[in-house]
Amino acid sequence: MNVRKITTLVEETLTEGGRPVEPTARVVMVAATIENPWKGQGFVDDLSAGIDAVASDLGALLAPRVMEALDAPLEAYGKAAIVGLDGEIEHGSALIHTLKFGNHFRDAAQASTLLPAVEKRAAAGTVFDIPLKHFTDATIRSHHQSLEVRIADAPHADEIVIALAGAAQGRPQQRLAPLSADQ
Repeated sequence: MNVRKITTLVEETLTEGGRPVEPTARVVMVAATIENPWKGQGFVDDLSAGIDAVASDLGALLAPRVMEALDAPLEAYGKAAIVGLDGEIEHGSALIHTLKFGNHFRDAAQASTLLPAVEKRAAAGTVFDIPLKHFTDATIRSHHQSLEVRIADAPHADEIVIALAGAAQGRPQQRLAPLSADQ
């Protein structure tokens, strides 16, 4: 795995709706900009060699960094894969939609739900939103949120940005009722 850079974003919301947020709402994203493991190979029928070579190492690299930067128990999480213009969306999907990648984050957070995801192909500097959901029950609406991210110089055409995000709480000042069949 060839990592060009690691980007960490820490966002703290102190007020929302004109009222203080107590405790401060903290959301973190850590992204690795890597060389696309299928770079220059044309259409590859079986992506498993690249998955085996990269996915677990990426999860092991990113998950502890998110937990450390969050500096609080995780309650919501998500992931992203942004593929440079010379790659396929399937390249990013192959790396993030495997337990070899996601279980590092689930284990670190003691989580049990699937990680919500965004994948797309885009030029460097594109804006993308990482969806986050509750880490043990994806139906808990207070934790449905997203984090907007932009990495100015990534991905290059032959790179992939792989990101994990976590929140220490639900949305600041959330006021939705719990999910039920009649709502």
